Amino acid sequence: MARYLDVHPHDPQPRSIRQTVETLRSGGLIAYPTDSGYALGAALGNQEAKDRIRDLRRHDDKHHYTLVCRDFAQLGQFVLLDNDAFRAIKGVTPGPYTFILKGTREVPRRLLHPKKKTVGVRIPDNRVVQALLAELGEPMLSSTLILPGESEPMTEGWLVKEELDHQVDVVLDSGECGSEPTTVIDYSEDLPVVVRIGAGDPSRFES
Repeated sequence: MARYLDVHPHDPQPRSIRQTVETLRSGGLIAYPTDSGYALGAALGNQEAKDRIRDLRRHDDKHHYTLVCRDFAQLGQFVLLDNDAFRAIKGVTPGPYTFILKGTREVPRRLLHPKKKTVGVRIPDNRVVQALLAELGEPMLSSTLILPGESEPMTEGWLVKEELDHQVDVVLDSGECGSEPTTVIDYSEDLPVVVRIGAGDPSRFES
């Protein structure tokens, strides 16, 4: 049964954040709110939790997992950025975007796309996520919480608890969160490609 933690959206209680991070460090899987709906989160090197995400969302091997980063400096440690990508991504983060980029050696190989050697990265504009990442001290492995057969992420903590009570270990609830998934931009080649239009404005990345 998942632990249900109700936290303040702008000033999350440190005890609840610590408990959630302890769950991550001990190999657990969490459901947490972002600026683009709920997401599933795990520690970076947690293969078992990655498998749980895959099974819950029914991913195939082509799925891009996402590293949720605290800030742009942390993001830059895990992906390769040319000048154009640097300026464009820095201009819209934090915000509801996911960027697909070539990973650096800091990214565990099993998290990279098997052929392209790419990974998704994002910096959410959400105080709860920022508190989690500050306590954790590293990016979090993540995937938007879109259930099989659905096209939009879950957005209400109590419903996540009800639906996934025996599939996740912690549900963080901070009230209303964004209802659209992120806009996904593939920056792994010379020009950006809009893969999915979501909450973020894609116009600056369209040719």
